[in-house]
Amino acid sequence: MKKEIDLLMSLVLNDCFYIVEYNTKVDAVAVMKIAEGVIEKHREFRIRVNHPDGKDDPKLVKRYFNDLISDVLSAADEAFEKLSAEVKKVA
Repeated sequence: MKKEIDLLMSLVLNDCFYIVEYNTKVDAVAVMKIAEGVIEKHREFRIRVNHPDGKDDPKLVKRYFNDLISDVLSAADEAFEKLSAEVKKVA
């Protein structure tokens, strides 16, 4: 799970840095704020994956990790949408 979180968040960060580097018209400050948000979410998700709720009840653990997966995917999707909106502003 940790590797998947790292991979997904790094993909978003790579896109942020790529856009700042190769698209000079984009608002670099706004893109870097998106990157900051991704880094904060990454830290939050890594902490959450290390401290699951209800360690004694497998059903609670499964629900906990399903919710975590959903949160990770929605955070990445939200960041990609914000990034896309920034790029569309200059297109």
